[in-house]
Amino acid sequence: MSDTAGNGAVLVVGGGISGLTAALEAAEVGNDVYLIDKNAYFGGRVAQLNQYFPKLCPPTCGLEINFKRVKDNRKIRAYSMTTVQTVSGSVGNYEVTLETAPRYVNSNCTACGDCAEVCTDEIDNAFNFGMNKSKAIYLPHEMAFPRRFVLDKDACSAECLEAIKGACKYDAVDTEMTAKTFTVNVSTIVWATGWNPYDYKKLDNLNPESSSAIITNMMMERMAADNGPTAGKIIRPGDGKEPESFAFVQCAGSRDENHLEHCSYICCMATFKHMTYIRERYPEAKIYVFYIDLRTPGKYEHFREKLMGDANSEFIKGKVADIIAEDDGGVTVIAENAVTGAKVQQKVDMCVLATGMQPALGDAGKALGVTMDGNGFVVSEPEKGMIAAGCAKSAADVYTCGQSSTAAALKAIQIGR
Repeated sequence: MSDTAGNGAVLVVGGGISGLTAALEAAEVGNDVYLIDKNAYFGGRVAQLNQYFPKLCPPTCGLEINFKRVKDNRKIRAYSMTTVQTVSGSVGNYEVTLETAPRYVNSNCTACGDCAEVCTDEIDNAFNFGMNKSKAIYLPHEMAFPRRFVLDKDACSAECLEAIKGACKYDAVDTEMTAKTFTVNVSTIVWATGWNPYDYKKLDNLNPESSSAIITNMMMERMAADNGPTAGKIIRPGDGKEPESFAFVQCAGSRDENHLEHCSYICCMATFKHMTYIRERYPEAKIYVFYIDLRTPGKYEHFREKLMGDANSEFIKGKVADIIAEDDGGVTVIAENAVTGAKVQQKVDMCVLATGMQPALGDAGKALGVTMDGNGFVVSEPEKGMIAAGCAKSAADVYTCGQSSTAAALKAIQIGR
């Protein structure tokens, strides 16, 4: 199968906030755009956030507007569960092979949920980082676009599959679906493949799997969200205790030659944001922030100043050396105060690791001829018609991703003409 949109067409790889922005900017000036994402939904990491900083507003409204713009724009052809298999050709004349994985739910789906009601098998909820379970046939999240269920066929018994198919009055469940491969011809490619949270299980010195009281910053984000695994309650996984004290471990895996050498840019601001989540729910809770440097550039300085004045918060300049699980479910964080030289041992009910941004494209990008820097970020090569956008290009916040993606779209348009 081949799809040709004509000269000037743009392929946008990645459908998070950066990919959506780049696709819309290119399409709204008349270019044909193919927008793909490997997930079953568009929206990327932003869809998993509870609030943006520094305004502390939910991301749902911004995403919803962009989804409507995509649906209303006939220049954009959007494909979820789709990845790039091969890239051939050159600037102005690329032929790209794409593959769409089987969803096992077709476009007849109305997201009524009858299938999930009868589903007896469960899977870890990846959207919530495995903190709860979902049915094996599920809507990825409440405002998922496309608003269509997806089936994890391998997780279902034969009996469960029959029950699911029987419950669907729209004949939307198709367990015989197979992967579909097709090619598109485009002038330029925008790589907006985003980021993954660094795997905290690799931080052996912090004993991340020793206690359920140790979570990551993105797990905190999902906990605080009303549609998250705890319906907005920040409680200790495992025993459900309402914490009276918290520790934040900054640069957990970032700025470390054994893990991520780069600064992930957003982690300090994210921690300050998480402090506001805690204060809203636990006004008297003690908060301890262990840091190397606090980096809140430009407009975020005022955001930091306000939160550093919190009377129940303490900031300790020093790298955490160890986290020890305690019998009561809490943990003790051990660090050396870089200012006084004193050894710090602070017991808390919950510990949040500020894990960094790891570029998501990885080795797959190299196989496709994408140039990357030493940290795995995509290097823009306008002369080749390859443009990087958002967190595929560098660690960045949502606002900066919007600027980067608009610039990427403009560059792609100029090159493709």
